[in-house]
Amino acid sequence: MALACATHARRFLLAGPARSFHAQPYQAKVGVVEFLNGVGKGVEAHAAKLEDAVGGDLQRLLETRTLRLKKLGIPCKHRKLILSFAHKYRLGLWKPQADPRKVE
Repeated sequence: MALACATHARRFLLAGPARSFHAQPYQAKVGVVEFLNGVGKGVEAHAAKLEDAVGGDLQRLLETRTLRLKKLGIPCKHRKLILSFAHKYRLGLWKPQADPRKVE
């Protein structure tokens, strides 16, 4: 038993931290366009349509349902991304970063 604990302790000490948790700079004011740019993956192409539909109010975008997005002509994959990130944003688990991520 002592040998097993020593092995786990050695593995933990040699491995070091698994991930680095550096603070990312977040946008001070988040609007509809900033939110969609933060999501990325082609969703930002619908920024003009969504901004006109919700009046530029992020809170209305966060409350929007999939049927309304479908009526605006947004494809299914992009609707799923918008709704998923809106849910994460409401829970406080995600915020758009100041610099959008580059997809390779």
